[in-house]
Amino acid sequence: MLNSYAMPISRRQFASGALAGLAGCLPSRLQALRARPKLFVFLIAEQFRQLYLDRAGNLLAPGGFRELMTKGVYYPDCRLAASGFTATGLATLATGAYPNLHGIVAGQWYDRRTHTLAQARAEMLEATTLADEIARAGHSRIFCLGLNEGPASLLAGRSRAPVYWMDAQGQFNTRGNAPEWLPAHNAARPIEQMHDKKWTAVGAGGGLPPLRTLTYDPKRPEEFFALYQSSPYCQDAQFELLRTLLAADKLGQGETQDFVFVSLGSMALLGYETGSDSPLMDQMALHLDQQIQATLEALNRAPGKNNYNLIFAAAHGAPPEPDPAMRSQKAISGENVAHAIGRGLSEWLDKGAAKNAYVDKYVYPFLYLKLETLRKQNTPLRGARKLAGEAALRLPGVAGYYTADGDCSHTGEWRRRFENSFHELRSGDVMLSYEPEAVEEFAAGRGVSYGSLYTYDTSVPLFLYGPQFGKKTIERAIQTVDLAPTIARAAGIAVPSSATGEVLVEAYAEGEDERPK
Repeated sequence: MLNSYAMPISRRQFASGALAGLAGCLPSRLQALRARPKLFVFLIAEQFRQLYLDRAGNLLAPGGFRELMTKGVYYPDCRLAASGFTATGLATLATGAYPNLHGIVAGQWYDRRTHTLAQARAEMLEATTLADEIARAGHSRIFCLGLNEGPASLLAGRSRAPVYWMDAQGQFNTRGNAPEWLPAHNAARPIEQMHDKKWTAVGAGGGLPPLRTLTYDPKRPEEFFALYQSSPYCQDAQFELLRTLLAADKLGQGETQDFVFVSLGSMALLGYETGSDSPLMDQMALHLDQQIQATLEALNRAPGKNNYNLIFAAAHGAPPEPDPAMRSQKAISGENVAHAIGRGLSEWLDKGAAKNAYVDKYVYPFLYLKLETLRKQNTPLRGARKLAGEAALRLPGVAGYYTADGDCSHTGEWRRRFENSFHELRSGDVMLSYEPEAVEEFAAGRGVSYGSLYTYDTSVPLFLYGPQFGKKTIERAIQTVDLAPTIARAAGIAVPSSATGEVLVEAYAEGEDERPK
């Protein structure tokens, strides 16, 4: 017979026992991570593809990407299940959420209240970032570096972290008072030494012609600066700033936990001009490889090997540049799209209306209708939006649409990418998708655009390197939103407010801590 008497147990004792029992059922790597190092370094290429590593092959340096591949966790297929704009990708990496939640739907979008284009910047974020959560946890230092202030500020969020960016004279600036080391750093690297610089291939012998010359014309200095910023020498400058910062502020060597986020912009700028298949893009990847090797060597000196984590990620990929013979079919005019949709709506809703009576603005890939006009005519908005999407589908080069009401030309994974990309206030009424490898039309008649939903724009590699991570290649597809919760877990901070990704448990190292005691 069972004794009906039971010893009283407190809630605390019960919770403790329950957790202890649960811990025995969990894999050891979930119970405790290796001790976190005092330095986390994030290298985020604004544009990069796994394809570049595949093409580089044996040309990769032993201590660059090859080191990350063999001594860290390597995911060749990290997917941004949303539109592949630079600002969107950076915000997604920082927040662990997609644009429908963090609000950065593109580099710019139409603001109906002000009738102007809104620019992506930290104040527009509707979710917290890793940097915000690091700052909230306290006892840490955060630094954000970028080519331009806007993209770098997205990584900083509202954390008030120092943000460094390059001005029009090729000098690095920062918010507030500059540190003592910055003027000397800039003075030692005048941009004038890049005038007429010849870009030669990595490993090329003497006598070979340069791939490109950074021609300087004092009458058109902006043309030189554009060439410089889309060259490996500007990319080198960002890494030199990073290494100066690491040494000058002794990152990872004090009592605080230090975090550095670097938004590498040169490959994205070159990609706008050449697309993904240019030999220049392969050369940029090889230069990046060399800079990663130099940075790892600097980190191994201080704060020392196994005393830092390094993460390499990318905001998005890039399409190939259209064949010149096919460009007229692949380059799509946004103005023509808006006019065609306006005509279609006028035909269906009011044959006597002007061609632009119903279209307010089209900013790829978002269409904004004149809602007041439609309401005055008692036109159901859902019906008008769907009509606009169907009208767009009749145009050469348009492949799909999604409306603010959830009507979509596609189902399954493609619909999910549309949904993730669409913000209820900023994306207007209809989002369009062009055909594969189609681009926005530019006055220059060449180049590509970012922002599509296709794999070439949205699949990038991810590397996690350091004492808290394992040594393996993992071929399964993961999502960009998985990075923030995985790093938050490793750093011992809260997950950003709107993160939807999962912790990549298989990436953490198992066994004894390898760091020196």
